[in-house]
Amino acid sequence: MAKEEKIMGKGTKVAFISGGVVIVALLVTVIILLVKGNGAVRDEVKRNVVVNSNNAEQVAEQLINEQYVAPGYYSTQMSTTWHFATGDAVSEDAYVKNDAGNTNDVFFDVFLASDENEPILQSPVIPRGSEMTDISLEKKLDAGTYDCVMVYHLIDENQNTVSTLRVAFTIIIEQ
Repeated sequence: MAKEEKIMGKGTKVAFISGGVVIVALLVTVIILLVKGNGAVRDEVKRNVVVNSNNAEQVAEQLINEQYVAPGYYSTQMSTTWHFATGDAVSEDAYVKNDAGNTNDVFFDVFLASDENEPILQSPVIPRGSEMTDISLEKKLDAGTYDCVMVYHLIDENQNTVSTLRVAFTIIIEQ
């Protein structure tokens, strides 16, 4: 009987050690996947999950199957000086194009360089291969020359911002 107890004791130890190795391997996999995913811009409402021995396999499986959304690139195609006859007119030369070769749909906000808290124009989504023309400002400006900043938002299929791009340009109001 003493031999049987020793064998069962060794078998139990082997089972516990094997289980521990599996849990450690799963935890390492989860940590690697979490670190690897840090380059992606994640939805801000998602929270990381505390991994423990009860959920390690499930969390690892979710991370493996989760689609990675890489930040897109964007080639800007736009006029860099927009002329308006009056502060509430449609511009004849303002355009923004989302080239078909870009990786994401885009929308943009236009700000005066001196005040980036309140946009003077917010665009609709511009799909790849489309362009926006006949642009008018949402906030009427007095006659003058304005340094402006356009903030492009590259978005995924759910219209979540993947990355942003800032471009300086000029608006001229004639009268």
